[in-house]
Amino acid sequence: MRGIIEPAGRKSKTLSKDAQRTRFLWLRIVILGCVLLTLLVSAAIASGQQASAARVKAAPVKAGSVWVVSKLVPGSVHGVALNALSTPAGIPWVKIAYPTCGAGNLNGSALQKAIQSYHNKGIHVLLIYCQPQPKQLYDTSLLRDAAQARADAVQCGNEQMKSGKYNNYVTPASFARFFDLCQGAMHAVNPAISIVLGALDPHVAGYDYKLMMGQVAYLNQMQTAMNTQVNRHGNWQWRSQIVGIINSWHDGYPSLSVNNLLGLFTFWANQFHVNLNSGALGQHMWVVEDTGCFRGCDNNINTNARIAIAHIMALIVDTQTTMRYRVPYFFFSDRDFISQKIYWPIGLETVTGQSKAIRQDLRMGSRAVTLSCARGRITVVDQVKLLASLYNGCSLQGNWYKALI
Repeated sequence: MRGIIEPAGRKSKTLSKDAQRTRFLWLRIVILGCVLLTLLVSAAIASGQQASAARVKAAPVKAGSVWVVSKLVPGSVHGVALNALSTPAGIPWVKIAYPTCGAGNLNGSALQKAIQSYHNKGIHVLLIYCQPQPKQLYDTSLLRDAAQARADAVQCGNEQMKSGKYNNYVTPASFARFFDLCQGAMHAVNPAISIVLGALDPHVAGYDYKLMMGQVAYLNQMQTAMNTQVNRHGNWQWRSQIVGIINSWHDGYPSLSVNNLLGLFTFWANQFHVNLNSGALGQHMWVVEDTGCFRGCDNNINTNARIAIAHIMALIVDTQTTMRYRVPYFFFSDRDFISQKIYWPIGLETVTGQSKAIRQDLRMGSRAVTLSCARGRITVVDQVKLLASLYNGCSLQGNWYKALI
């Protein structure tokens, strides 16, 4: 019947034997061509994979290196400032200084090897590059050398607002230019590296309110200079940076109501327009140096016992405070030291690196604290293990304060 299409299979029955053989031959040719094409494509893919692997293998890889750090989680940055190259056990971050900070010769290949050594141990590094003397303030060769060390974070400048025998004051406009050069040098090596904007001088929250507002004024002037002189018509804002602060007070002594670090956090959270309880302050501020105070304080901390109590209370209270608000934190320092002919018993260890009891005026083991950790309860009698345990998320027993006084 017209208009009805027969199935293809039924139509093939009407083909001659020659036509069927011809069709079968063409079918074999097509199949063979597909096989050959598949083999060629597979060979090309394998060749490309080998070439890619060769390029990857040829790229320089630093075994064990962890220096490229992007998007740091502020609440995970817990460290200690070093007076020696050795590292207290269990501390995840260390802070070391470039020679512009006035001591040592840790630069060039020596600095690179030192930082690589820390990285090989799984330890992160904050490198502090203090502003040099005026004649070297804009020396980019020094900045490039510091950048090549590949630290995990860099602090550009230190107590830039302070003038004295051991401090190099820098005007806001000059510091703006210096910071721009410093930050640019570091980002040229690692665009993701965290840069800390100097370090604000230690002040007493509340009592030094005017001085702290003076720090805000300095930052405002720096911002103006950045957008009118350094990068004209720019939109640089200090509130978009990470600002370093120093805290030096007898927090926790003579009572737990003393907490200057919390006062500083409250002030600067207000200046950055963030809710302190949200954890957002850690995106804008690092505590680059924190220590207890036993000189120039408003308390009579002048005996070995009082110094020991004030020291350990500050260590505990400030560590708990900074972890509560998830702000990066570096305790100062790993060891006791002598400066300006004065002995400073504010480290975790003695000058020679020996363990210090929790109550450093007493023998080891005379005082102990119990902490609850993820793997159970532990008892601690020395300062390094105490700080490392707090950094690891352990919590102190309820009567820890009475156990130490």
